[in-house]
Amino acid sequence: MARRTRRSRGIRVSEQPGRSCPPRYRHGAAALATALERVTDTLYVIGGLYGNRPALAAVEALAAAESGPVTLCFNGDFHWFDVDDAAFVEINQRVSRHAALLGNVEAELLAEGEEAGCGCAYPSTVDAGVVARSNRIHARLKATARRHPEALARLRELPMFARYRVGDARIGIVHGDAEALAGWRFDVNALDDPANRAWLATAFLAADVEVFASSHTCLPACRRFEFGERAGWIVNNGSAGMANFADTRFGVITRIGVAPSPHPRLYGGTLGRVHLDALALAFDADRWEREFLASWPPESPAHVSYFARIRHGPAHEPASAAPRAP
Repeated sequence: MARRTRRSRGIRVSEQPGRSCPPRYRHGAAALATALERVTDTLYVIGGLYGNRPALAAVEALAAAESGPVTLCFNGDFHWFDVDDAAFVEINQRVSRHAALLGNVEAELLAEGEEAGCGCAYPSTVDAGVVARSNRIHARLKATARRHPEALARLRELPMFARYRVGDARIGIVHGDAEALAGWRFDVNALDDPANRAWLATAFLAADVEVFASSHTCLPACRRFEFGERAGWIVNNGSAGMANFADTRFGVITRIGVAPSPHPRLYGGTLGRVHLDALALAFDADRWEREFLASWPPESPAHVSYFARIRHGPAHEPASAAPRAP
């Protein structure tokens, strides 16, 4: 997403730690067209777990309740608040049993030095305080990660994107958007911006997919687009490990399957005979709050930035996330 680059104390905003999108993050949409295609009947896309172990247990329980095998794909940022050594190692081990992609959190854990901060590529609309606190959170997480080289070795093996086929639907799994690991063009506001339509059409064509599944921007959205004779869906699950809507405490994951979901869906749609659903992830919110506070007490950077959302949800509604009527 193009960003204004107003200067702050002599440094362009887009170049400040946490604002930039490093060149190594840019994979391009065409790379998805030639990626190895994995076939499954049921795919869960789990972005933004953020170190939430109760949420991970809830994902596993949902998958176990399906009538057949489920492919779990963690599309980045499964680490974040898990600065506790035991939690970090457990999250890494349990996620490593499944398909996983790098998010900016994991990519920056592998980076030498501290220059890039959290690697979120926050646009200029995000408050500078949020960016600074994110960089401090990431610095603490990086200190934890460095004590566990075997976990970092696993992270180094992860790709930035993946390709799946569910039924007749070809699916590109990314963390940010079609072009970059930390891209923001699959953010709910960008998806509703008419100026983004031409880029979206190009992205679907270059990636040779009918569906993009993403996360990164932390607010869920599901949109259907028509480009001439082609139709495409973008499903951003927001966050599996944090509340996504006002006055709620559940996470959201994306389910893509040839059969209808056995779980109630929040919203979704169909592509031919393939079902695209956003599922509520009802984890043990009280346990998660206790674990969060044990590592991030009041006045810590994560508490200042995230505790209100953990307790009350963001200013976002399911109706804003759900597909719009044609």
